[in-house]
Amino acid sequence: MLERTLAVVFGLAVVGGGAFYVLTTPRPLDAATLGDGAGGDVARGERIFHVGGCISCHAAERPEVGAQPLLAGGEPLETPFGTFHGPNISPHPTDGIGAWSYADFANAMKRGLDPEGRHLYPAFPYTSYVKMRTQDLADLWAYMKSLPPAEGRAPANELAFPFNIRRGVGLWKLAFLPEEGPIVPLAPDAPEPVKLGQYLVEGPGHCGQCHTPRSFNGAGGLIETQWLAGAPNPEGRGGIPDITPGGETGSWSESDLVEYFASGFTPDFDSVGGSMADVQRNLAELSDADRDAIAAYLKAVPPIDERGEAAPSQ
Repeated sequence: MLERTLAVVFGLAVVGGGAFYVLTTPRPLDAATLGDGAGGDVARGERIFHVGGCISCHAAERPEVGAQPLLAGGEPLETPFGTFHGPNISPHPTDGIGAWSYADFANAMKRGLDPEGRHLYPAFPYTSYVKMRTQDLADLWAYMKSLPPAEGRAPANELAFPFNIRRGVGLWKLAFLPEEGPIVPLAPDAPEPVKLGQYLVEGPGHCGQCHTPRSFNGAGGLIETQWLAGAPNPEGRGGIPDITPGGETGSWSESDLVEYFASGFTPDFDSVGGSMADVQRNLAELSDADRDAIAAYLKAVPPIDERGEAAPSQ
């Protein structure tokens, strides 16, 4: 009887292990349709770099005016799941991504995979970058290659069990990695600035990663029915505001939002603070047209009460 029980347990373990292996197998982009990124433009890529706020997680400090950033890794991101360290993404051949191919870069951005096929943790917002246009990826890649190589590697992530089992991120992706389409449905005749703002906010700008609550007590995917309606601070201190027209910035005009993006000053002559201060510095690097588009989209997003959802508690 004991031998039969052990045999059943062993069989279940083998089946379970096999299922886990299959379900967590990396699924890279189709190499045949990906291209080689040869058409990337450095100037356009710099714009996407600022939209994406890459410097905020991958540089210890901002460069002086006119200098290029050194992307050797940024400040640690402390979360309830552990501490994440933004890696070196400079063109350094060993410490950074200098030995990567364009396909490696594209798979990191849109599939959350490193060149060895290992899953990246979604602290890196590839669940938003999945919506990026192919040309923007190629442009960003061209810009990244133009930056100076920086020596040094970031420390390893410090995560508790079971979050330290990287292979398990494959299961998370099966449940929560979104499709490439838009989150908020816009009318076909929506103004072009609103459409551009939607792309910048939902894609490379990844604003929803902080401003939208997550399922499973913060461990799951973004709750798209509560898009931009505010959420707990991912670093565990306080809350991130509702930036829909029904939220904390609902009384702001488009010009108020644009001024905030450009200068950091609110309509009440207060100034930006907390982690948003770094985001605002990135927004200040954008063109007036891009800031106008982001503001136009934020005013076009339906308030949370029009979507039949209650705003999350802060």
